[in-house]
Amino acid sequence: MDIEGFLRDCERSSDAAYAALKLLLEKLESPDTRSNARVFLTRLQQRFPSKDDGDRCFRTYHFRIDDVLLHDFQGYQKRKKLTMMVIPSIFIPEDWSFTFYEGINRHPDSIFKEKTVAELGCGNGWISIALAEKWSPLKVYGLDINPRAVKLAWINLFLNALDENGNPVYDVEGKTLLDRVEFHESDLLSYCRNNNIQLERIVGCIPQILNPNPEAMSKMITENASEDFLYSLSNYCALQGFIEDQFGLGLIARAVEEGIEVIKPMGIMIFNIGGRPGQGVCKRLFERRGFRITKIWQTKVMQAADTDISALVEIENNSHHRFEFFMGLVGDQPICARTAWAYVNSGGRISHALSVYSCQLRQPNQVKVIFDFLKSGFQEAGSSLDLSFDDESVADEKIPFLAYLASLLKENSFLPYEPPAGSMHFRNLIAGFMKVYHHIPLSADNVTIFPSRSAAIENALRLFSPRLVIVDEHLTRNLPKQWLTSLAMEGTNDKHEDMITVIEAPCQSDLMIELIKKLKPQVVITGMAHFEAITSSAFENLLNTTRELGARLFLDISDHFELSSLPGSNGVLKYLAGKCLPSHAAILCGLVKNRVYSDLEVAFVISEDETVSTVLSRTVELLVGHTALFSQYYYGCLFHELLAFQLADRHPPAQREPANGNSAKLIEFTSSAVSALNNAELSVTVQKDNSLIHMDLDQSFLPIPAAAKASIFESFARQNMLESETDVRSGIEQLVKNTYGFHCDVSSEFIFANSHLTLFNKLILCCIHEEGTFVFPSCTNGNYVSAAKFMNANIVTVPTKPETGFKLLPDTLANLLESLQKPWLYISGPTVNPTGLLYTNKEITEILSICAKYGARVVIDTSFSGLEFCTDGWGGWDLKKCFSSLPCINSSFCVSLIGGLSFELLTGGLEFGYLILNEPTLFEAFSALPSLGRPHSTVKYAIKKLLGLRNDKSQPFSQVMGEQKAILKVQSERLVKTLISCGWDVIGCHGGVSMMAKPTAYLGKMLKLDDFEVKLDDTNFRQAFLKATGLCINSGLWTGIPSYCRLTFALESAAFEQALQCISQFKKLVLDN
Repeated sequence: MDIEGFLRDCERSSDAAYAALKLLLEKLESPDTRSNARVFLTRLQQRFPSKDDGDRCFRTYHFRIDDVLLHDFQGYQKRKKLTMMVIPSIFIPEDWSFTFYEGINRHPDSIFKEKTVAELGCGNGWISIALAEKWSPLKVYGLDINPRAVKLAWINLFLNALDENGNPVYDVEGKTLLDRVEFHESDLLSYCRNNNIQLERIVGCIPQILNPNPEAMSKMITENASEDFLYSLSNYCALQGFIEDQFGLGLIARAVEEGIEVIKPMGIMIFNIGGRPGQGVCKRLFERRGFRITKIWQTKVMQAADTDISALVEIENNSHHRFEFFMGLVGDQPICARTAWAYVNSGGRISHALSVYSCQLRQPNQVKVIFDFLKSGFQEAGSSLDLSFDDESVADEKIPFLAYLASLLKENSFLPYEPPAGSMHFRNLIAGFMKVYHHIPLSADNVTIFPSRSAAIENALRLFSPRLVIVDEHLTRNLPKQWLTSLAMEGTNDKHEDMITVIEAPCQSDLMIELIKKLKPQVVITGMAHFEAITSSAFENLLNTTRELGARLFLDISDHFELSSLPGSNGVLKYLAGKCLPSHAAILCGLVKNRVYSDLEVAFVISEDETVSTVLSRTVELLVGHTALFSQYYYGCLFHELLAFQLADRHPPAQREPANGNSAKLIEFTSSAVSALNNAELSVTVQKDNSLIHMDLDQSFLPIPAAAKASIFESFARQNMLESETDVRSGIEQLVKNTYGFHCDVSSEFIFANSHLTLFNKLILCCIHEEGTFVFPSCTNGNYVSAAKFMNANIVTVPTKPETGFKLLPDTLANLLESLQKPWLYISGPTVNPTGLLYTNKEITEILSICAKYGARVVIDTSFSGLEFCTDGWGGWDLKKCFSSLPCINSSFCVSLIGGLSFELLTGGLEFGYLILNEPTLFEAFSALPSLGRPHSTVKYAIKKLLGLRNDKSQPFSQVMGEQKAILKVQSERLVKTLISCGWDVIGCHGGVSMMAKPTAYLGKMLKLDDFEVKLDDTNFRQAFLKATGLCINSGLWTGIPSYCRLTFALESAAFEQALQCISQFKKLVLDN
């Protein structure tokens, strides 16, 4: 090759020089011409031997060949230097990259040996080549977005892989640098991600941009782009969409998150970071993404004179953040950006710290799952992610749960149905923990889940309604005030025949037993003193005493139950490992002692009496609804972590003695509870193959919107939430004002709970306390009516007619209210549950006028509204206008608004209930009731985010809402068509998730199956349909209208198609045969 001709080509322009170098690279890549091309480079370097000659070459010929000196270098050739070419369109090695290499050099020799490595922003490739030379990695991938940099890096690789005579330089393993290093054009780690390359080490000397230019990256990147543009690529001038963008760290943040995807579990990342944002910000970039970090090297470098730091001054002016600079290289006290800007403008020079950080994921597999979820459309939620922990035990709880939550939300378009008694998986985990760690052979059927310990206690007492209860003084805090002040003990007269009297007692067993023997209570609820909990003797004494006196015992072990792989000694569980739990006793445990989410509670009750377990689980459904799914998921993760490493069935089942002899006569369930539970159509227990299709649930199984998933994940990912971030009152005020015209003022009381059903049941108790009568329209949610009957409320039904869609008629209502004292009226609206019809503003005004005249307390339940899909001619509600037009108002008249947001906000499995009271006396009565389980801060955070989207009419959220309404409209129309074709009379619906239909053609007909034969009527229709098809519906026993069934249709598409097939199948079995 002709040196003079080559130089003449290079002299014309930098682009011409690059073209000449590309031709040279082609000769280096070809084995036939490689040696001569390398010799040519030797001669070229010799042509410009001194530094001044090299500078002249760079100015004239647009390239330069330099030696990078590496003192005390210990590579396989023990070189003191590398030979490197540079060109104008790439960064020239300087302080940043030299500091970075020094930091890498502080690692032990083994860190890169036989490892797969990627260098980000490799530039001319000198660090990748130095790594391969010194540490003999398996492979180094040098990556750069600048295509010219990649070409030059390949030239430099040949420069150092071959000696001056063009011969390969082999190491002790018989490999050359060409075997160990590759260079590729890549936007950060895109090459590795696209080619599924898993890395063990990622290193990067990535620049920080103080004033990002969003337009810089919008151009097409090609090697023919302008020299200035290609040089700017070394600065990556674009915003990266990360919170760290404001500090110039957005590109590093993106590199770290891409690295999480391709780094192997024990992999290490090493990055160079300028300290201008402050050391805390730099460290937090890594720590909040789940890394443990080590600062392995730090020095100071002068700030480039042409760098404008005014953008940082602006950030300081608008925030509390302060950047860090130093006055010259010797200054040791940091100064802020504003001071640095003033100093520079007065002629001073400033420097900043430059640090090299080594970081490693603390729980790599779980963190990878989390970031895989975030990159699948939930990047915005990543800004709230905080995986930094001062306590490793907190990380051990939170990271696995976030990974599980991320996986659950990513893989499921909707959350599956879980029985009210608790998630079957969660109950199995509790039973499994008891079996493995405490050798107690329980099954999921022995475990019932409650939202809290206080809810479990209250439900148990309402189930038995004992005249006298002795309760541990530490467990009475949430019980009704009237129970704690009543003296309606046996032998006294009291107008409230079912009044419960609670006597507080110390939990010390000898004192408790003395009280039990003297007072002879029907129920005892107690914990155990710490010094008594170690052995089982105190528990045995309590068991024997209560058994002899015929008292039911609920023993609380919350304070002594440890979720640990080395749980402490527990006398109660020791006893249960050797003996069965007697039928009169149950174990109560509240799970609240987690290290991550304070006050996130779930409770469970263990009973080995099948009848008690069954009735408790059915009581949960009527009085509570469901325990928050995400709370069950969290504690389920903790149990799973303790069981996952255990070998299955390693220990034989424990052989236990039967419980001690029969008890004296025990208190039975209340007659009202037994009647309500026997007549209620509660949910069907899920079969083992999970084959049931549910058209009997007030739940939507349509896809959960991305916004809801993001809000749920973000609520659990956050740390240190502000109170304002969980204050949902203003959002709900705006919602009910915009949607229903219901105006609130400072006197309005807002009460929040885990579900709207809980709030409704508290209103029932208020009615009972007032000695009022609760009025239900004859077509009402069957669980609500059953709950009122369970609590022995005085209820009456207002007749409704099919020709008016079973809506409440003013005249019929007036005739009833005229005869009642202290009436309470329940109205489901605007969308009526279960018919799916809509009350118009005129209709609700007429109803409220009647109520105002007779002084009824009105409860408007909006829980099933928000998904109206046929609204032509409806016009919505304006309750403010309605109230102002009421002609005469009795002083006891008031309207309370109850709501749940699962339909309004499409929250899927996230339940939330609210109640708005405008009547002071009603609020006082409500306050005297047992305290509610309040929604956890994580729930309120997610709800507030979604309320903001809905109230602000966010376009994406409004679009999803419209899409779901369209799905419901189509599915309701298809269901109507199928039902009519199969012999049903249908009442068409306009909103919500359910409709009513009468199986006219089937009543009185015979259904004959192999093991089942019955003449169809209201009492057996649901069971017959379930046995024949596996489809769950509600019959007339639930709807309150003889022969009319309720069917919900907010099903996932495949389940909905199966449901339609089941309806057709039933027709074939009954009518076609």
